Parts: sequence; C-alpha cells; structure tokens
Amino acid sequence: MVGVQHHLIEDITKYLTLVISETNGLSLNDTLELMVQEAEVKRTPHVLKAIIEFQELLTGFLADKVDIQTLLGHSLAKSLFQFFKSFPLPYHEEHIHLTGSLSAEFIFPRLKKLLDSAQGKAIEAKIVEVYGPDALPITSAEDVNNLIRLGEGDQFMRYLKILYLSKLILINKKSHVEAAYHLASELYKHYNVGNIRLKFTLSRATTMSDEQVPGAENVSEKDVLFGLYEGFMQYKKENPSFNFILSPCFRKESSFYDPVHYKNKKENFDDQVELILKLLEENPELKSYLTDIDTVGDERNLYRKIHFDEMKSGLRRLQYHGFKLRSHHGETWSTLRKGVQSVDNAMNIWHIDTLEHGLSIGINPNFYFQRIFQKVIELNEDSQPIPRNTDIYDELMDMMWTEKKVLNKLLKGKKLNAAEKIEFIKVKFHTARELEHYQHDVLNRMIDKQVSVVALPTSNLKLTNSFPDYKDHPFSWWEKKGVNLSVGTDNYVTLNTNFIQEMLILLFSDPSDLKITKLLMVTTRETRRPYISHLLWQMRKKVS
Repeated sequence: MVGVQHHLIEDITKYLTLVISETNGLSLNDTLELMVQEAEVKRTPHVLKAIIEFQELLTGFLADKVDIQTLLGHSLAKSLFQFFKSFPLPYHEEHIHLTGSLSAEFIFPRLKKLLDSAQGKAIEAKIVEVYGPDALPITSAEDVNNLIRLGEGDQFMRYLKILYLSKLILINKKSHVEAAYHLASELYKHYNVGNIRLKFTLSRATTMSDEQVPGAENVSEKDVLFGLYEGFMQYKKENPSFNFILSPCFRKESSFYDPVHYKNKKENFDDQVELILKLLEENPELKSYLTDIDTVGDERNLYRKIHFDEMKSGLRRLQYHGFKLRSHHGETWSTLRKGVQSVDNAMNIWHIDTLEHGLSIGINPNFYFQRIFQKVIELNEDSQPIPRNTDIYDELMDMMWTEKKVLNKLLKGKKLNAAEKIEFIKVKFHTARELEHYQHDVLNRMIDKQVSVVALPTSNLKLTNSFPDYKDHPFSWWEKKGVNLSVGTDNYVTLNTNFIQEMLILLFSDPSDLKITKLLMVTTRETRRPYISHLLWQMRKKVS
C-alpha cells in the first residue's frame, strides 16, 4: 500500500510540475483545474481521481467542513510538498527560535547525561516545576518528544514553558555549536531551507523561577554567540550555499534581567548592548552574520509608551551602529485595541524595521468583534455571567459603552431583551469601526515606512484566539495591500510544523488568488519573476 501511494505521489508531482511551469505558477485552484483538463491526466485514472478528490476537500476546507490535517495528509498535498522541496532555490526561514526547533533525538542523549550527573536531582526538580510531576521519568527520546510538543488546546503561556527542556542542554559553548549544526542540516535536508534567521537568547538571566536554568550561569553571552556562529560555519563549509543571520532576542518583560549584577532591566540591557558592540569590534568576521536583534516575550500587558522606555536607549545605540530592529508585537493582547497600540508604539518609539507576527494589524475588527458578540450572546441566553480574566471579558470592558446598564447585565448573566441586544450590537459596531480606522492608519504608516511583516500561520493559530481557522490568516490580505512579507515557523518542532507545511497552509488558505509564483518569491526572497519562470522550466525538463 505504501508503494502504491509513493507512485501516486510521484505521478501527481510530475503533472503538477508540468502545469505550474507551463503557466508560470497560477493560483492553486487554476492549477488543479488545468491538471484535470490535461489529456494525459485524463488517461491516468488514479491521478485524475486524486485531483478531483482534493478539489472537493479544498472546497470543504474553505467551508469549514474539512480540517487542515485532512488536506495536508492527502496525496496531492504530499506531491505539492515534493514540488516545493525540489525547487532549485532554497527558502529563507525568517523567524525560527533555537529552543523550539531542536528534535527530541538531539535533546535526549544530552539531557540524559545531565540527569545522570551530580546536578541530576536539581534538574529533575526544575523539570517537575515546569512540566508537572508526570514529566518524570525521562528514559527515551519519545518521552522528550511528548514534553516538547504543544498539546491540543495548550495556550501561549504553556507554550513559553515547554520550551524549557531544550534550554537545559544549552549550557555551554559546545552544545550551542552542536545545536546550530543540527538545525542547519535538518532544515536544508528535509525542507530545502538554506537561509536561516535564528532567534536565540543571549542571556537567560531572570528573576522568574520557572525560567531559571541550572548551569546557565556558566555559559557566557560570548559562548552562546560564538557557539552558534561556529556551528553554522561548520555546516556552511560543507554546503557553501547555506547562509544565516544570528538575531539575539531580548525579553521585553521588566522581570527579565540579572538581579545579582544589575539594579534594573535598563542597566542590564544597556550592558548587553555594549557587549554586542564590543564583540563586533573585536571580531569583524561576525559583521555579516550579526546584523539585527529581536525583542520577544509575553506582550499582553506591554503596550503603553512607558513600556518601551527601558530598552529605548539601548536599541537606539544599536541602530546607530547599523543594526536592524525586529520585534514580536501584535501577536497576543488583552484587547485588540492594545494589540494595535503595541505595534503603533513599537514603530514610533523603537522605529522597528520588521514586525514579527503582527496579527493585530491584520485581523478584521468587524469579524473579530462579531465573534465576540456571538459568544457573549450565547452565554447570555443561558443566563451565564461573563467569566473574569478572559479575552471576552477584557474586550467587553474596553468597548465604547455610553452607559453601563447592558454591560452590567451581561457581566451578571441577566438576559438581555430585544432592545438591549440592539444596543449591544451598536456598541460592538462602533467599537469595531473606530478600531478599524486606527488599525488601517497604523498599517498604512507601516507600508509607507517599509516596515516588513513576518507571517507565521501555525504559530498564530495555535497560540492565539485571534482567528478561527488557517483560512482566516491575514497573509493574503497583507499581500494585496502591498506589505513586504516573509514566512517563518517560530518553533517548528514544538508546534508540529515545518517550513514547507507553512507554505502549503498559506496556499490552501487562499487557493483562488494567491499565485504559486508569488509564494515562491516571498519564501525565496527572489524578486526577479523571469528568473523564477526559468527555474520552473528547469524543473519541467527533469520530469518531462
């Protein structure tokens, strides 16, 4: 049976390659329709059947009747995977974190050595603190895999915690060398990724107990940086076409600093900036690979201007020395308005060059608030109060209420009458309208300033409640608006995805308008359309 499916995938890949190359990469829907009309396909019943079956599934996906995993598991999707994997240009992975992109097979033998060492009991205690008592014992790569993969229904804070296991092994320069080499070879071999912009933590000093790593005090910022640099360079010697950017990440939260040696976060961050500049001055070979930094962390309560002050002077100093600034903003929020505000301030105060995630300036406010209205009314019909400390509660409290009678009834679970429902609709409508104006103002200024956006579909869907399904991701809307886009996987092992799968998700989410050639241009960073056409034709020669 496996052999039969393998031959089917090979046959479909052949016809995909022929049609895509001969049409210069039309949309997926147009490509499939033309494949169905191919005379040779009509004479190949098993291929024709698979194409028609996939077309029906794709229609079902867009109508919320088929899930993405069903599409990804189909033979035609696997053929598309093979097509993209075989494309002559390597892809640019613009957003990948070290800690969530190391496989269980890589982590386990290194973790086992630590568990068997004198520090084993202390490490076990930290594992229990972060993962719970059921995490132990860890006796195989499978046990590790179960811990580092995001579970169904797990939320953003859980996601940040489960990255902890890989941090335990990254406690010296050698481990960073090995991790970088492993990451580069895995991504190139399996997913045709030949350019990596790696996000990594330069310093893990923190006052937060569940983020403190035993032994991390023994690895310096220089060890981390040069370990990753040397690991990537080792792979680059074997594969000269491979390239990389090291992008140190700094947590935005005030609690992320070294309290032993510094009075506050600003003092700690400024010192790290000075260290980066000193390392570059002493090691000019780094200049081509250490060109930008990123700011990361839980941003739900980091949106006001004052929240940007601690790191402002340090970031400005880096920018004066030629660094580009990338920032995780608009990914999570307590209210959508604050999510837009965080992007606005990141752009105006930090002068960011690239926005990572950026969902708050892509979500349709009218759709977003209508979903909130529907959820609230459903609770209200059952006489249920709105639970505190939820997104729905926060958004209700942030709406433009002229008087609070309707709001108070909703909060207490008292049923609204017909007139009060109309009042709620009006409040919801005007809130969405005002926010839409603000959102578009920020987005248009971003386009004007040429601030680019990195799209991360799987990460965005699994870690936020901002949109209901992959097809609702704003990638295609951004593309139509003229936003400079790129694609990343975030923590691909933890999120159970990979770079080519992200490409497929984007293609399936907009099969009518997103052109295959455009997707290739975005993901390879190749702007010459005729050259893309030439490469597609070269692929055709190999299968015809």
